[in-house]
Amino acid sequence: MTLSIVILAAGQGKRMKSQIPKVLHRLAGKTLLEHVVTTASRLSPTTIPIIVYGHQGDHVKRALSHLKATWVEQTRQLGTGHALQQVLTHIPDEDQILILYGDVPLIAVETLQKLLAAAKTDSIGIITAHFPDPTGLGRIIRDPQNKIIRIVEEKDASARERTISEINSGIYVIPASFLKKWLPTLSNKNAQQEYYLTDIISIATQEKFPIYSHESYQYEEVLGVNDKIQLAAVERFYQRQWANRFMQQGVTLLDPNRFDVRGDIIIGMDVIIDVNVIIEGNVKIGNQCIIGPNTLLRNVTLGDYVTIHANSVIDGAEIAPHCVIGPFARIRPGTKLSEYVHIGNFVETKNSIIANATKINHLTYIGDSEIGTHVNIGAGTITCNYDGIDKHKTIIGDHAFIGSNTSLVAPITIGQGATVGAGSTVTRDAPAEQLTISRAEQRSIIWQRKTKK
Repeated sequence: MTLSIVILAAGQGKRMKSQIPKVLHRLAGKTLLEHVVTTASRLSPTTIPIIVYGHQGDHVKRALSHLKATWVEQTRQLGTGHALQQVLTHIPDEDQILILYGDVPLIAVETLQKLLAAAKTDSIGIITAHFPDPTGLGRIIRDPQNKIIRIVEEKDASARERTISEINSGIYVIPASFLKKWLPTLSNKNAQQEYYLTDIISIATQEKFPIYSHESYQYEEVLGVNDKIQLAAVERFYQRQWANRFMQQGVTLLDPNRFDVRGDIIIGMDVIIDVNVIIEGNVKIGNQCIIGPNTLLRNVTLGDYVTIHANSVIDGAEIAPHCVIGPFARIRPGTKLSEYVHIGNFVETKNSIIANATKINHLTYIGDSEIGTHVNIGAGTITCNYDGIDKHKTIIGDHAFIGSNTSLVAPITIGQGATVGAGSTVTRDAPAEQLTISRAEQRSIIWQRKTKK
């Protein structure tokens, strides 16, 4: 079977109450439309998917220019049937057309594969679902032999028809040759004065054209997003699916309802993740790690036995085994921590390589630095790496000791085993194995402090 996939994404989305086109709203860090295109590509279609765009179309195309797709514009939004008419010239007669939607982001690849397997070249395949509350959705109408004979939109449904819980997902697979014959015959004599794609079901019934259905395993996968409430519901379902998957793999989530994945993640064994942890980008977590509450991990690799304490942000970093980070630490891109490094509370690192067993435990900024093994950096230390134009490097040798409240003005090298006295501003290289100190002489002066009257 040769397969073409059409994704309808032209709607305005008035109920979103937003200036952002509906298909550009985000689910788990990616736009709704990106989710659908990713699913479509996994079905190995004959050609790249065709996206029918319309409302704020230029905005949508610019935002998603990286997608491999053929873009076809629907200049006037006159319904799903009218939208499909715009793409027929791009599709060979012998193809099967799978119709997806830019605002139905969670349809599973496995569900679509079962639909395609059931559909034949001389039939229509439909995905249906039973909703606990089908309000606002088109209903599946069956005859006494349980065959689908038509689909009715809620605005056009009778009171009895509205009691039906089986809904039309809108996802079909249809032979292109028949679609090209039927679409021009559609009428817009309905409550919304639109050309409904659903009307082809009645046409197919009249022509005794076989109609097959496949019911989705979970109705949530065919949920459409029409407002912010539905967007939130889809987000929670998506996140709970991820949470369940990880817990089945042995991950301990202290509250599965407060765990968010917005990228791709690989998690090892016996990992404990506390509440409100957010995963973004590409993240790999090793075995027996502990991730504290309110932590953000973005494009991070964590080795085994890493502990991240509460309220830390780890972004674009490589963390070796047995490191301890936080609480309230910020690890920025370009940071590489070797084994047994401790990064403490209110410490920020950026573009720095920190070797084994070094400790930076309090209120410190380390940027553009290379720090050796077993270094101790005292509270309040900063690397002064930026002169307003260029960034400069700080190098600290093995076993150095940097006293509290020290400013290291880069470019600078602190030698192996060197000690820098607390409160120093160091502007020249500090020799190895020596004490370097730079501070004003302490004096005590008799004086009278002014007081308010």
